[in-house]
Amino acid sequence: MAEVNSVSAVVKDGKIQNAANNKENKEKTNQAKGYDKDSFLKILVAQMKYQDPMEPTSNTEYISQYATFTQVEQMNNMANAMSLSRASEMVGKTVTITQTNPETHETTDIQGVVDFVTYSGNKAYLNINGNNYNVDDVTQVLGAEYAAAYNEANEFIEKMDKLPNLLEIVNLGEYGDRIWALDDDYKGFDKKTTDLISKDYETALKQYVGKIEELESSMKGFLDEIGSLPADLDEITLETHGKKIDDLYERYMNIDLKTRNYIDPEGKYSAGLLGYVNKIDDLRGNEHRTFGKNTENAQEV
Repeated sequence: MAEVNSVSAVVKDGKIQNAANNKENKEKTNQAKGYDKDSFLKILVAQMKYQDPMEPTSNTEYISQYATFTQVEQMNNMANAMSLSRASEMVGKTVTITQTNPETHETTDIQGVVDFVTYSGNKAYLNINGNNYNVDDVTQVLGAEYAAAYNEANEFIEKMDKLPNLLEIVNLGEYGDRIWALDDDYKGFDKKTTDLISKDYETALKQYVGKIEELESSMKGFLDEIGSLPADLDEITLETHGKKIDDLYERYMNIDLKTRNYIDPEGKYSAGLLGYVNKIDDLRGNEHRTFGKNTENAQEV
């Protein structure tokens, strides 16, 4: 990141804000950058003053040297003016800054909207989020549509990166809604956005969705088994329904709380199973089993 302490011109919305200080700053800049036209003239006068009178330098040589120096100075001034003009056109646009660590030679990309431009030492700097960056480090200027697509893709990738690396630990309660939301987002992206997303993420998303579908299918089968029991508790018998209700109870107790809320948000099936379990316990003459306890780390079965 390039920090700028001395600012000679600030450009906002394409207009120079502190032009009153330009003359003073220009003089300081000329001193800092080396020789200018005035310096050359001083050297030229000194050269003429102390030249060998027996072998004086021709006027043609003086004129040639001065013309060359003037041409170079004009070219530098033009390049600087073009740099400032180019930088001022970036105000309000999203750009990518690529910086290289001089020691490790590793590159870092920084992206953001240019708030305004500063000009110091014949260099233009872009202010992004309060930090100044050399305009020469700009590697991309993004159009409005591309910037929007980039932001969408980047947000999607960040959310995908927060999902577990192992499908085995994906559960409905914690990841079901998140994965379905990511699937809806991806299906709603246009080609500009999907082109910015690696196919690896598309493949991973399909695997996550497949896992959630598998878990939902399993949970649906579990709820269907509860729903297949007689609605009237008086019809429940130990011989006919005892083992099945015991199995359903064990499965239910191994489901984490978030998943229970995911598959049965209104608690309809939980209340029904509770009634069946209590009925079997009554038929056996046992105390009612614990029903509300569970662990967050319990696995879906």
